[in-house]
This record gives sequence, structure tokens and C-alpha cells, in this order.
Amino acid sequence: MAPVISIDKLGIRFPGNSDWTLQSLSLQVESNEFVALVGGSGVGKSTLLRVIAGLLPIMAGSIELPQRVEKGQRQRALVFQDARLLPWLTVRENIRFGLQGLALSKAEQNARIDEVLELTSLATLDDRWPHQLSGGQVQRVGIARALAVKPAILLMDEPFSAVDALTRRALQSELSRIWIQSDAAVVFVTHDIDEALYLSDRVLVLGGKPAGIVEQTIVDIERPRDRRSPQLRDEATRLIEALES
Repeated sequence: MAPVISIDKLGIRFPGNSDWTLQSLSLQVESNEFVALVGGSGVGKSTLLRVIAGLLPIMAGSIELPQRVEKGQRQRALVFQDARLLPWLTVRENIRFGLQGLALSKAEQNARIDEVLELTSLATLDDRWPHQLSGGQVQRVGIARALAVKPAILLMDEPFSAVDALTRRALQSELSRIWIQSDAAVVFVTHDIDEALYLSDRVLVLGGKPAGIVEQTIVDIERPRDRRSPQLRDEATRLIEALES
């Protein structure tokens, strides 16, 4: 099966800046794979995510997204640090907003919305306004809206960074469950090594100037994972050493 993302010798340099942010970066992401990107602040993790999302231009190299999507799907969906819900729309209508342009009937839209509300445990909150939701619920709506378009690739930019520690752990567990039930590959940006190891199949460390992939680990640990697992602790130590080197 062909990868859903194929990056070859990617280079990114912002206008007016002579220095490259990313250079000669190559990466493949397989269908249904969960890949986490970690690295220091400003190294280019979110930049890489936005390039994959098509929000930033490529200066060198190439990105191919070879998997074809069917009618009523989008190839990519992006979840930000804040869910960016529209305050004048209910939960249900915020999710419907993401379906605009997909040529779905009202009945098909409702079926999609019902499906992702159930998947994200939001079915009883569908008529609430954003200001009536907790931080964790807001982020789940953002995830639901992204999943409603049935993306081949789900891009997530530190989606849990703004919530408290207990809510973050709960959202991590929910995301793992949701991803297992979906068909999407996930590229997940985080500063949190433990979060990356708990969620992903593969963790990539970005480092250097210009940045590239300096370390990679395969997380071959059965799900659901025990956060206290010695294997996770050993891998966390190794990745921290890679970040500090």
C-alpha cells in the first residue's frame, strides 16, 4: 500500500529570511499510522505540519499525498491548539460548518455529525454553545469536526496544550480510542515526550539548524498502553537525550 504522505528533501525558508527552517527533510507516513513530531520550541514542528496541510509553500523538495479520497471526504484535516469554534453556532452546527463544500445532503451531513458526536462522547452536548463547554469538551468538538470530513490524514498541532494535566491525560486516552476506530493517519505535534510515546506508532525528533529528523523510535507496545511501563520510560529517556544532544 502506498504511503499517505511522502516527503522528499523538503526545504522551507520564510520570505525575507536567508536561513532555512527545514532542509533536506524526508519522511513517509503510512495509512492509519500515528506519527508524533517532537523537538524544541521553534525547531519547525508546526511549520512542517502546516506545509503538509497546504498552508505554507514548499521552497525545495516535494510533498506527495498519493492516496485518493472518495466523494464526501477531504484528504487532510487540521486540529489546532485551540479548537477555533464559532461562538454563534452550537456544537452540532460547528461540526456541520466543516462539512461545507463536500456535496453532502442534509441527511448525509446529519448522519456524519451523529457518528462523530458518538465517537467523541459528545452526543448529549450537541445543542450546547461553545461558552457552555469545558476546555476538554471544546477540544473534542474540534476533533469531531475534523473527523466528520473522513480525512485520510489528520494533522494535530499540540491540541491538548491548553488544558489541565488531568484533562490532558483523559483526552490522550480518548484520542487513542478514536484513532483506532477511524481510518485516518495522524501526524501529531507535541512538546510532551510522554504524550508522544503513549499515543504514537512512531516518534520523530526534529533538531538542528536548519532542522531535520535527528532521531526516530518505533513504539512497538500493545495498546492500551500503561503510562508506567518500563519500556515507555526507557524510550522517554532515550528521546530526551536525543533532544538535549
